[in-house]
Amino acid sequence: MNKKGYSKPGLFGTVNHFDAKGKKIGESRPGLFGGMNNYNCKGEKIGHSNPAIFGGMNHYDDHGNKVGSSRPGLFGSVNHYDKKGHKKGHSNPGIFGGMNHYDE
Repeated sequence: MNKKGYSKPGLFGTVNHFDAKGKKIGESRPGLFGGMNNYNCKGEKIGHSNPAIFGGMNHYDDHGNKVGSSRPGLFGSVNHYDKKGHKKGHSNPGIFGGMNHYDE
């Protein structure tokens, strides 16, 4: 299991995303109806995430193609899956309110 990065809350409901070395790689901004719009480090929109029917989020690229999903796990963790439903990683709550992301 390798740490691949972390995310932490920003201003006005945004979430900032960083690689394992601490370099900012993107940002998610609130969208309509509980979703998030996802941007790369240049500010270019690269996709969006929408709430799933039974909890978690479904993730889409900028063309509307489903690229994966995230579902709640145990003790505040989140499991991440590819578009075929194979588990690819998980995230655990960080000490200061963010989430640490790991590959499986």
